[in-house]
Amino acid sequence: MTFEFRSATAAEMDQVGLMSAYVYGGAFGDGPDNITSNSIQPDWTLCAFDGDKLVTSFATFPFTMRANGNAISFAGVTAVGTRPEYRRRGLVRKIMTEAIENMRDRGQSMSGLWASQAAIYQRYGYAAAGANRYYSVDTPDIRFFDGDEGGCSLERLSVAEGVEPAKAIYRNFIHDRFGYLHRSSILWRENVLDESTEDGPVHIAIASDSSGAQGYVAYTLRSGKVGHPARSQEIKIRDFAWLTLDAYRSIWSFLGAHDLVGRVIWENAPVDDPAPHLFAEPRLLHMQDREGSWMRIIDVSEALAQRGYLAQARASSLTIEVEEDALAPWNTGFWQIDIDESGEAKVSPGTNNNAIVGSIRTLTALYTGSSTALELARVGLLKGPSSAILKANQVMATYCKPHCPDHY
Repeated sequence: MTFEFRSATAAEMDQVGLMSAYVYGGAFGDGPDNITSNSIQPDWTLCAFDGDKLVTSFATFPFTMRANGNAISFAGVTAVGTRPEYRRRGLVRKIMTEAIENMRDRGQSMSGLWASQAAIYQRYGYAAAGANRYYSVDTPDIRFFDGDEGGCSLERLSVAEGVEPAKAIYRNFIHDRFGYLHRSSILWRENVLDESTEDGPVHIAIASDSSGAQGYVAYTLRSGKVGHPARSQEIKIRDFAWLTLDAYRSIWSFLGAHDLVGRVIWENAPVDDPAPHLFAEPRLLHMQDREGSWMRIIDVSEALAQRGYLAQARASSLTIEVEEDALAPWNTGFWQIDIDESGEAKVSPGTNNNAIVGSIRTLTALYTGSSTALELARVGLLKGPSSAILKANQVMATYCKPHCPDHY
C-alpha cells in the first residue's frame, strides 16, 4: 500500500479535527469543528493519506519558549493520531523523522509535546521535562510556618479587567524560567480563561504592593463540590504567577479567606513551587507530582548556543558527545560549548577531550534542568570522567526546574 505524506489542505482540516476527536475520545471536542481544527493552520500539519482519506495526523505549533532566561524557537507537537486500522505500519515514525528535519529547517531547535503514552515518544528521543505538581488543600490549612501571611493587597477582577495586568505579570514571571511559553491568545483562552467547563466562571485576583502589581491568580469557584456541611465550595486554580514571595504568600492567604470553600485544587504547579517549604503543615497540601510535558533537542548546536547560562558557567567550556541520533543524525558526535564572560555560548564540533557522553534523550534532560548531570550519571544514563560530570552539573544548571503549565 502506498501512502502520500504532505500537509493537509484547508478543505481537509475537518478530517484532522475528526481524527483528534476519535483518537483522544473527545478530550478536545467532538466533531470536525473542534479545538484541534480551529487552532491549527494547514501548513503546520504533516499527515499521511491513503488516497483522499487522512489516516495519520501530526502538527506543530510555532511557539517561543523560555530557556533559562533566553527566548528560543520551539515546535509544539500536537494532534498526533492514526486510525486504528492503519496502526503498526511505521506511519508516525516516518512522519516524525520528516517533521524533525522540517523543524530544524525552520530554526526550531527544541520540540515538546504532551505524551499520550511515554513509551511512544521516548523511542523518538523525547525526555520528561518537568512535572505538574498537584495540590488539594482545605482553606483552614492554608497557614504559614512563620505566621507571615503576606503584605500585598488583593483585588478580584473580572476577566476583562484582569487579563492585561495578568499578562504583564506573566511575562515578567517567566523571564528566567525554563519551559514556559510566550502565550498566544489561544493559549490564554483555552488554558486559563475557558469558562465552558462545569467549574464555572473565571476570576482573576491581582496582588499589589506600593510598587504595583506583583502577582495574580486565575481561578474558578463552584458550590456543591465538597462533601462538607459548611464548606461545600471548591476553588480550582487555573494559573498562578508571582514576582515576589510576599505576593505569593498574599495570594494563598486570599484563597484561604474563602470561608465557604472546603477545597482548593491546583493541578499544574511547578515542582519547585514554594508552598511545601512555607506551609505550616505541608502534608495537608496532599501533594502529588504528575507527569508534565516532554521535550526533545532538535538541533544540538543551535539549542546549546541559544540557551541561557548562570553566572557560575561563565568563562568555562564543556564537551558533550551525543550518541547516535537516528532521527536527527546531524546531532551525533562531539560538541564543545564555550561560554564567555557575558554568558554567551559558542558551540562548535569538538573532540573526545574530557567529554560527557549520553543519548539525545539524556542530553535533553540535562539541557532543560529536569535532571542534573550527577543524577543522570547515578542512574547510568550519562557517562564520562567524574571531573566532567561535576563540570556539567555546574555549566548546565538552571534558575528553576522546567515547567510548562499550558497544554497544547
